[in-house]
Amino acid sequence: MRLLIVGTLGGHISAAGQIALKKGAKVSHIDNVDGAMHALRSGQGADLVMIDVAQPVAKLLRAMNQERINTPVVACGLENDSDAAVAAIKAGAKEYIPLPPNAELIAAVLQAVTEEQSSVIFKDPIMGAVLKLADQIAPSDASVLITGESGTGKEVLARYLHEKSKRSDKQFVSVNCAAIPDNLLESELFGHEKGAFTGAVARRIGKFEEANGGTLLLDEISEMDIRLQAKLLRAIQEREIDRVGGNQPVKVDIRLLATSNRDLERHVREGNFREDLYFRLNVFNLQLPQLRQRPADIKLLAEHFAKKYAEANGMPARPLSEDAVKRLQGHHWRGNVRELENTMHRAILLASGDEIGAEAIILTGEQMAPAAPEVPPLTAAPAPRPVEKPAQGAFQPDSFDDAPEPAPAPAQPSSATASGSEQGGDLVGRTVADVERQLIIDTLTHCLGNRTHAANILGISIRTLRNKLKAYSEEGVSVPPPGEADRATV
Repeated sequence: MRLLIVGTLGGHISAAGQIALKKGAKVSHIDNVDGAMHALRSGQGADLVMIDVAQPVAKLLRAMNQERINTPVVACGLENDSDAAVAAIKAGAKEYIPLPPNAELIAAVLQAVTEEQSSVIFKDPIMGAVLKLADQIAPSDASVLITGESGTGKEVLARYLHEKSKRSDKQFVSVNCAAIPDNLLESELFGHEKGAFTGAVARRIGKFEEANGGTLLLDEISEMDIRLQAKLLRAIQEREIDRVGGNQPVKVDIRLLATSNRDLERHVREGNFREDLYFRLNVFNLQLPQLRQRPADIKLLAEHFAKKYAEANGMPARPLSEDAVKRLQGHHWRGNVRELENTMHRAILLASGDEIGAEAIILTGEQMAPAAPEVPPLTAAPAPRPVEKPAQGAFQPDSFDDAPEPAPAPAQPSSATASGSEQGGDLVGRTVADVERQLIIDTLTHCLGNRTHAANILGISIRTLRNKLKAYSEEGVSVPPPGEADRATV
């Protein structure tokens, strides 16, 4: 892995770097935040940034966020500098490492980053067959298209291919095509020159150049605009790219991987994806099975996530009860491994006793709050006394003072109260746009802010969802924030 160290701190940082080197990391050292940003822009890249808390940590994280550099950052400082440690964590640092450095702690952080990115956990034979094919094709330079439902672990498998390839000692670079607006994705892939467009404050090396000699992953490539697909096809065919605003082509040497949670052949037929690009990418296709198709992995993965989040929350590791395992194995898991991971994170926080019981397993769609008390059924009023209908032409009084008034019909709970969603008559009088907005917001809330999962449930592309959420925000509508960006583990 590539480790970028920012700061000095009296030699302690260098000692941490030496420990990381002994653990197999490639370490580079920059004195300040501006230098670190220059290194990240220029294509040096990093899998982990370690920064001295004496440096402006918030400034670095803010700059990385603005330029869409999604590298995890850990802060480090003297043990008695608790205020700086708290400030760094609040600014967005993933961890705080006290100095002088402890070799075991440094090794644990490096191992955690590496394992989270590329560990493949499986037991089920169907997953074993996929890994066997991956092992066969990993040493080649052939392009690989990895397909499967959202949350099955496509990026994890891509990293696995890289680790097994002859390029494993080079960098692995990933680009989420769904998360970057169309007008910025070209710059993200191919880079830009200073002044090429508003906001291009310095030359930026694109992901193709950053991955030179290594592996480039185009995650969720089906979301890429068809106009940019033509430029991507040329880059793949010619093995050269043009920076935005540049006038000289740049040669690149990469192994290309791509992922999609959609049916690309259908996209091609509908004119949303170039057929020639599809065949360029689909030299090999690895289809990841849904979690519900690999039942033998459910318990194994659940135990893995239980241990992971117990450690993350400073809680003791506890086994799963038999009833808890049965609940997990009986669920449909439409969110696949990512949904299972979130479920186990909740279970760790809710469990009590010496094991994780079934009561701590809150599955998707279930309420974590206690159910509202049932309303006792209403007793029907006595039937009214029958009144004889007068014969035609007979005298009819204006009122029947002696006859009782008909009893009102028993009140029925509305469908909105019964099901938690508005149905039937409750929709009358509302515009289609209003109902659509409510459906999207409710679905996103149900998915804990996970845009990709919500888009799949709604049957729309992530780009369409993103555009609608942007419009809602501009209208002043409260939009659920994005969910955790934890990568799924296979």
